[in-house]
Amino acid sequence: MRAAILHKTGQDTLDVRDDVVAVGFGPGKVRVRLRAASLCHSDLSAMSGVLPQPAPFVPGHEGAGDVVEVGEGVTGVSVGDRVVLCWMAPCGSCAHCERGRGHLCVASLRRLGAPGFRFGGGPAPDGEPVEASGFYGTGSFAEEVVVDRDAVIAVPADLPYELAALIGCGVTTGIGAAVHTARVEPGASVAVIGAGGVGVAAVQGARVCGAGRITVVDPVVSRRERALAFGATEALAPEELKAAAKGLPGGGFDYVFEAVGRSSTVRAGYDAARRGGAVVVIGAGAQDDLAQFTMGELFFNEKRLLPSLYGGAPVPRTIALVVELWRAGRIDLAGMVTHRVGLADVNEAIAQMRGGEALRTVVTLG
Repeated sequence: MRAAILHKTGQDTLDVRDDVVAVGFGPGKVRVRLRAASLCHSDLSAMSGVLPQPAPFVPGHEGAGDVVEVGEGVTGVSVGDRVVLCWMAPCGSCAHCERGRGHLCVASLRRLGAPGFRFGGGPAPDGEPVEASGFYGTGSFAEEVVVDRDAVIAVPADLPYELAALIGCGVTTGIGAAVHTARVEPGASVAVIGAGGVGVAAVQGARVCGAGRITVVDPVVSRRERALAFGATEALAPEELKAAAKGLPGGGFDYVFEAVGRSSTVRAGYDAARRGGAVVVIGAGAQDDLAQFTMGELFFNEKRLLPSLYGGAPVPRTIALVVELWRAGRIDLAGMVTHRVGLADVNEAIAQMRGGEALRTVVTLG
């Protein structure tokens, strides 16, 4: 089968090969024929080393397809089911899972780097086959993948594959942050820093909650303008945020969503929130990027810092909510797909995201 491989952390492009095999099938496993994958900025962060992922690996974690085989002991999904990949599969038995906070379960991270694919081999100079992992136990830039049972979530058969792929991460993260983590109240003022896929999903989540004012902030004009079509009421350049916040009652926004993953934008979000407001951090940042606050301001301003991982609630619950909102016409998933490429052109999708051209590029896999 075909898959895209990153051979070494720090490389800018992927090697699309047709000699890759998905490995590891057995008890508790599910084999999925992927039909669509979506490129998320977290994939680029893993390629660059910002997010830890041993190389070689197959990037991609937003993916949708059909179950083609189930291992012994697998329940809840059957051959033929349409599923999306879950990149942080809960174990079901740890303290987080028992508290109903399965999105915080880190059991799957203990398998980071476990072989999921094999490629190459044969006569010299290829030599022995090479093993590769899938990004965070998935690897959606492949025609087929073998994953743990809990790493797949069934979705309705009438949900198009490319829209299903979107809700595997970015849409679920953004909408869940507004609905579950922040619990935005009707009439609230909201700012969203970063108008990529996760930021636009947060905009839509704030709109679903009934926010009265939704300000999107991004340095790229086209991204700012595009966000208006998804429910933002105004779009600003970063240098305009401070003045806009000061002009609000209370001197800032009720909620600021940081969808970039940088300490500088978290700090800007904190400054733009009113006293008693909240800064919701949904961008995936680097381990060594430190955000700084004084103890005095933390105490005096009583601004809440609310990190939100993967939607802030059990992922199946948030995905079910997203599907319901899509069915009701309350969120726009199709409009988020701005580009489509085949797997052979996945590096074109990477260039589109790096340049800010694409909101979401879907990689079609047959």
